[in-house]
Amino acid sequence: MQIISWNVNGIRSAYRKGFLNWMCSHNPDILCIQETKAYMEQLSYDLLNINGYHSAFSSAYKMGYSGVALYSKEKPNYIQTGFGIEKYDREGRIIVAGYDNFVLLNIYFPNGQMNETRLKYKLEFYDAFLDVVDSMNREGKNIIICGDVNTAHKPIDLARPKENQTISGFLPVEREWIDKFVSHGYIDTFRKFNPEPDQYTWWSMRARARERNIGWRIDYFFVNELFEKNLKDAFILPDVTGSDHCPVGIEITK
Repeated sequence: MQIISWNVNGIRSAYRKGFLNWMCSHNPDILCIQETKAYMEQLSYDLLNINGYHSAFSSAYKMGYSGVALYSKEKPNYIQTGFGIEKYDREGRIIVAGYDNFVLLNIYFPNGQMNETRLKYKLEFYDAFLDVVDSMNREGKNIIICGDVNTAHKPIDLARPKENQTISGFLPVEREWIDKFVSHGYIDTFRKFNPEPDQYTWWSMRARARERNIGWRIDYFFVNELFEKNLKDAFILPDVTGSDHCPVGIEITK
């Protein structure tokens, strides 16, 4: 079973750039999308009803902002949009999908670069998220977490770590939170299979950064230790264009 996650930086823009053709050719079992930047009523019929897939959407209160979506061949047992905390749920960052053998969380984590207020919001969101998944973990659930985490964890995860130590996305406090998250028993699936450097998931639109591979790895799949035995592979698809991010994915056994 293959699960893909992709920050498309606007699903309508991705649609115009051939998103449906890519979806048809790649044919994932589940596709998690972040940063849809659209309400459902703004989407075409063929985006809402991709043949062979069940779909779910969570949109932000603000037009053209945030938003996540899920396309799944297997119909989830349940869909939850949000953590039940209004200040986070209103930004359309969360879809939780329950399946027979795992729970999948598709999350678009906040960006903290705007100002100190948004950095504080980002760190509080991180903690609220960790409370949610730790509760699931204590209940003995198999957990898969994917999405744009908006932080590069270690120096290997961005091309220019020294130059970015004071930039949100690579601040010590953000990286320390990921250390804490991992210490709670969550596994960075990509690094389990791919220890090599120079593998990124986001590139600035400026100065030919993608062409030069001056990037950041900020899109992740994590699983809890209980589900690690089901994990078969993890990968990045850097040649897929249409966004400033590229898709990432995992292969699992159910």
